[in-house]
Amino acid sequence: MAVFYILLFAASAVAIAQGLVAPKPSAEAEDPDVLYRGRTDLAKARHAAAIWDARVIANRNDFESAWKLARVMYWLGNREADEKTRRAALEIGVATGKLASTLQPARPEGHFWTAANMGTLAESYGLRQGLKYRGAIKESLERVLAIDPAFQDGSADRALGRWYFKVPGLFGGDTRKSEAHLRKSLTYFPDSTVSRFFLAETLFELDRDAEAIAELEKVIAAPNHPDWEPEDRRYKEEAAARLKTARRR
Repeated sequence: MAVFYILLFAASAVAIAQGLVAPKPSAEAEDPDVLYRGRTDLAKARHAAAIWDARVIANRNDFESAWKLARVMYWLGNREADEKTRRAALEIGVATGKLASTLQPARPEGHFWTAANMGTLAESYGLRQGLKYRGAIKESLERVLAIDPAFQDGSADRALGRWYFKVPGLFGGDTRKSEAHLRKSLTYFPDSTVSRFFLAETLFELDRDAEAIAELEKVIAAPNHPDWEPEDRRYKEEAAARLKTARRR
């Protein structure tokens, strides 16, 4: 375990040096949860990350700060401008997600955010290198399903649906299983923009274009979730763009 923590803190130091995470903020009393809610402003997201990062370094048994750091690193790892900085964020996200899952193995948060960060990291390396992560991602998501299938509005089924869509069939991918998992995730939260968008892409792959278009229309019509409004806005924009393409066929 000592080696793990050395690597974790080394990764944090690298990220700070690169400007991903600001140095320890002077306003320690600021609430990182509030900052995270304003995450569309990357400065606020980095500030929240700095607070959670400092807390994890000060107390390696801080489960809440560990999984929340993994979550905000997933956000930054998808949005920072520089590729090296994005990957640094995702590496920290994987490390702190694993830390959280080690501290509380019966809780879903650490397992889920480990898988989320690892999935984006895998995609950043391309198909050939990214495939090495596929087993660990699937294992973490299946662990979430075993603990709490309803966690975060069916997020594990949603992510597994995407896993089966993205991974080539030779390595376990299966569009039918993708559809089944995505439909299962919608039983927990029918207005999920991301689940419906992913389902639309799977249906297009299955040559069921009319159904796919209907799903995209549902994405656009869905109300924004108060906790996931930035994500909802993103998928509504992507759905609108995909609809234009689909209707020109």
